[in-house]
Amino acid sequence: MTDLTTLSIAEAGRLMASGDITSIALTEAFLARIAAVDHKIASYITVTSDLARIAAKQADMERAGGLTRGPLHGIPIALKDIYETAGIRTTGHSHLKVDYVPAIDAETVRRLKSGGAVILGKLATHEFANGAMTPDQPFPAARNPWNTDYQPGGSSSGSGAAVAAALCMGAMGSDTGGSIRNPAGFCGTAGIKPTYGLVSRCGIYPLSFSLDTAGPLTWTVEDSALMLDVLAAHDPNDQASARAPKVDYGAASHRPIKGMRIALARSWYESEIASVTSEMKKGIDDAVLVLKDQGAIVEDVVFPDIRDYHICGRVIITAEAHAIHRRDVIERPEKFGYTTRRRFQLGAFLTAEQYLSAVRFRRQLQQDTRASMRGYDLVMAANQWGAPETFEEPQQIFHFLGKPSLSMPFNVTGQPAMTVCCGFGSDGFPLAFQLAGRPFDEASVFAAGAAYERATPWRARRPTL
Repeated sequence: MTDLTTLSIAEAGRLMASGDITSIALTEAFLARIAAVDHKIASYITVTSDLARIAAKQADMERAGGLTRGPLHGIPIALKDIYETAGIRTTGHSHLKVDYVPAIDAETVRRLKSGGAVILGKLATHEFANGAMTPDQPFPAARNPWNTDYQPGGSSSGSGAAVAAALCMGAMGSDTGGSIRNPAGFCGTAGIKPTYGLVSRCGIYPLSFSLDTAGPLTWTVEDSALMLDVLAAHDPNDQASARAPKVDYGAASHRPIKGMRIALARSWYESEIASVTSEMKKGIDDAVLVLKDQGAIVEDVVFPDIRDYHICGRVIITAEAHAIHRRDVIERPEKFGYTTRRRFQLGAFLTAEQYLSAVRFRRQLQQDTRASMRGYDLVMAANQWGAPETFEEPQQIFHFLGKPSLSMPFNVTGQPAMTVCCGFGSDGFPLAFQLAGRPFDEASVFAAGAAYERATPWRARRPTL
């Protein structure tokens, strides 16, 4: 049973199609593993065992009858607990919503269910995708399965931890300033922030209207592509939803990358301001050589200053998050964790002029980034500065006053960006880089990321719990 939990989504789909395994067996294997080890990392807030078994049984009956719903048919996945789920509490990891039970599913959840996915439960998150993991919240903090004394990254903390620990085959996260890619990097998984507007956000707790994106975390790049095949679609109820052409992302993950041109944004992570660890630098340099061996052309390119993206994005997030949560922070401040409340309150001190200046500056950064990418298909950069923080280290209320975020550039530009594991440091933690494409060109991102994974051994290494 344990062996089933280390299958990829692609592998499990092929085995179910051939009749070698069933969704029921797969689901029971994950439920058993959750019961056995999740108490060590607290990745789940709610486990929906009975509903998962019903969905798995239905998937097996449909397959037996000749009906196949797609790449996620019978696949066990889990959801960050900001995704509304009909009849299942959706807490946002907050006292404010601890008993909230939605009447309908988020559009993404509806699409996953329509595709035959088996929902195992709801996953831990930083409070409302913005606060830190602190003791004044209603549920335990999710922990990093590579070393439980360390944080898994956020805000999709439970999603990164659960996928890495083989407690689900894929998980939904959200990314406003790196909240899919941060835990993906620290937990050693793949994670895609799609182009802004490609995936519906309807029914997902908002943080920043003009930056929020929804996407999957999985063990492999190909698996993220298969999940996006089901998720990507226009939603008339999401005002930011785009009408993009349908793309077979699963097939794109098998495309050759010979001749693909990749711009390496080395100045973002190696400068006088800040630099990644020597092991991270070597991991990325080695990854460049692998991509070149696959036929890609990788060249250093100068992009706008990383601090410009960081400051622009933080002003927009802080102002919009305050607008969303202002009334609750005023009327029910005790329902928020202290750190979350202070981060939301900070937005009250930003002026309309400052917010509008950031919005205008965002447009300039989008244009400058596009100009730097001229002649290139993808951008490559570091995903994180180094290892995650321990739980012993003091939680910074305004964490963004430290080093600039390496993930923020692609939130500001709206481009698709993916985290890919590129080895492990001497401390045992994963190393990772980002690949970002032009808007709505997730296909090239998947092609390059999957080509790198196939040429390297890192997907064979799992954390031990």
